[in-house]
Amino acid sequence: MLNRQGRPTAAGQASDNAHPTFTGNKALAQVEPLLFEIGRYETTGVDIDEPEAFAPRLGGMERTGEIGLPGLSEPEAMRHYVRLSQKNYGIDSGLFPLGSCTMKHNPRLNERMARLPGFGDVHPLQPVSTVQGALELMQELARYLMTLTGTQAVALSPKAGAHGELAGMMAIKAAIEAKGEGASRRTVLVPDSAHGTNPATAALIGFQVKAVPAREDGWVHVEDVKAALGPDVAAIMLTNPNTCGLFEPQIVEIARALHDAGGYFYCDGANFNAIVGKARPGDLGIDAMHINLHKTFSTPHGGGGPGAGPVVLSERLAPFAPVPFVRQGASGLELVEHADEAGEAQPFGRVTAFHGQMGMYVRALSYMLSHGSDGMRRASEDAVLNANYIRAGLADLMSQPFGDKPCMHEVLFDDTWLKDTGVTTLDFAKAMIDEGYHPMTVYFPLVVHGAMLIEPTESESKASLDLFIATLRDLAMAAKAGDRDRFVGAPYHAPRRRLDETRAARSPVLRWTPPAPVQEAAE
Repeated sequence: MLNRQGRPTAAGQASDNAHPTFTGNKALAQVEPLLFEIGRYETTGVDIDEPEAFAPRLGGMERTGEIGLPGLSEPEAMRHYVRLSQKNYGIDSGLFPLGSCTMKHNPRLNERMARLPGFGDVHPLQPVSTVQGALELMQELARYLMTLTGTQAVALSPKAGAHGELAGMMAIKAAIEAKGEGASRRTVLVPDSAHGTNPATAALIGFQVKAVPAREDGWVHVEDVKAALGPDVAAIMLTNPNTCGLFEPQIVEIARALHDAGGYFYCDGANFNAIVGKARPGDLGIDAMHINLHKTFSTPHGGGGPGAGPVVLSERLAPFAPVPFVRQGASGLELVEHADEAGEAQPFGRVTAFHGQMGMYVRALSYMLSHGSDGMRRASEDAVLNANYIRAGLADLMSQPFGDKPCMHEVLFDDTWLKDTGVTTLDFAKAMIDEGYHPMTVYFPLVVHGAMLIEPTESESKASLDLFIATLRDLAMAAKAGDRDRFVGAPYHAPRRRLDETRAARSPVLRWTPPAPVQEAAE
């Protein structure tokens, strides 16, 4: 089938034939073909000189055919990517309720600070004497992180939360080996409700993983931890607040049990944003905890991009912190790059080249300085308040597996309330797209059937939350009233209809090929 531009309509594209248009566009909802469909292969948008004679160094593997890239003018290229950006949903578009991901607002002040000369253009190979300001910023950020967590050391270099988690567990492994117990302590306890990176990290560095059950109340109980302890246990990896959105009330007793057994307490700090200024993990007994700067301190989200996941360490683990780290030297601040320069410390090595992500350090410290201790505490309180406001606003329509207790920064629903409606968690999430919302996290945590995990963050206003709650109430009532058609085909109004995500993952189409020519009917 061809549109009025003579191009085949894209598979799965939403259609509205009530008021057709010649272009296929619907006002600002513009159809945007692929670059390959709109570009011209015989021209280019720039002038490129003919290269001088050279000898290829690809061993006969160099290209012999046309490169096959379309040429576009600058306005065409700009319009293409602007139109694609308008099809994206982001925190600047609306409420982003992904639980355990914390799509937090990124203040523009942070961005201005990160672009200041000396920060935006700093290079990791500059002489240390020329980057004293950058090192001072790193030292100040480290001081804030240690103060907020009640710990004695921090490694800033990890590039993401899971990377910081890896660094923390490697510090634990180094401490165990320094005591001569490396051959005997090979087991790491991981609750059933843990983030998936926890058992993966432990296994990656050679530990055996042993599960600890999460009970029906959503908590890990000290009795279950004690039952799993033994001389072979190196550590426990526990998230607090946990992935069910609950604070672990027995965390102090769990930490004491680990320490009495000679083990270490690794705390997954992904949800630290719920307790900043309210509780210091070091006071609760943790030995290591990574911090997602994007979740807690408003740097851009995404480990695949400019991520940062510092890991804080207790006094027991501080000597094993990786290089590089900042310290005061005889002639100013210096960056300790090698283990043999660390003095009495015993760094386990390094986890990344250079020092980490300076741009993220600047943004995080900007957030801390602009908020102050009282502002960061208020942000935590507002995040918890907003989540409980949603919890109360939907409690009569949507079932909550742990509904008898307040939640922390995120509220968890299950699919019990959808029984016999013919609507699934996925259907409900897809229908939210039609209402202009990115869906919440679905089917996680795995300990709850049909999970729907909602995290509004502290930056949403009451008016924003009221509209979100009203929208979900309308969807919930429609599902219970038997309006199944509203859900099973959703989304109806998105640029693309519901896709076969399983097939897309298993059989991805990685190369564009021109469509077969369409034969015109003879007159």
